[in-house]
Amino acid sequence: MTDTTTSSRTPQVLVSAASKYGSTAEIAARIGEVLAEDGCSVVITPPEEVGDIASFDAIVLGSAVYMGRWRKDARKLAERIDGQGIPVWLFSSGPLGDPPHPVEDPVDVADILRATSAEEHVLFAGKADKSLMGFADRAVLNAVKAPEGDFRDWDGIAGWAERIARHLCHAESARR
Repeated sequence: MTDTTTSSRTPQVLVSAASKYGSTAEIAARIGEVLAEDGCSVVITPPEEVGDIASFDAIVLGSAVYMGRWRKDARKLAERIDGQGIPVWLFSSGPLGDPPHPVEDPVDVADILRATSAEEHVLFAGKADKSLMGFADRAVLNAVKAPEGDFRDWDGIAGWAERIARHLCHAESARR
């Protein structure tokens, strides 16, 4: 006889994002909040502080995108996930403007998708605050004529996290 009951254990989800100025970390925090509200047990930590990943039932990994690439700490964590068999969802943060530009995935995301066997990758608009940036980052922003401002779509971010929660946590959402 096959046991068809599901485990009542709360899924343990790691939410981790590499963020240079904090706006991508804020996206990760919002994703973690939604997952927790929907019944998951969530640990939110930057990639460079992640220890053993084997204790997690799922991972949501994101990165700010600079010059078309994920940050090094997020890429290193993605390498550690390779072959672990843990469900993974990926997000990138970086396009600026309304509508956001550029709309293309970062150049290294295809490799990260393959390495992690990710369920999905989404690209969220980001935030640029020149007052927080060093000279080099301000110069790049000016050179590509990128607009300054907060272009993050908080409803879209929460909606994506809710889809993940429905998949992982099977909890009734209080936001119906």
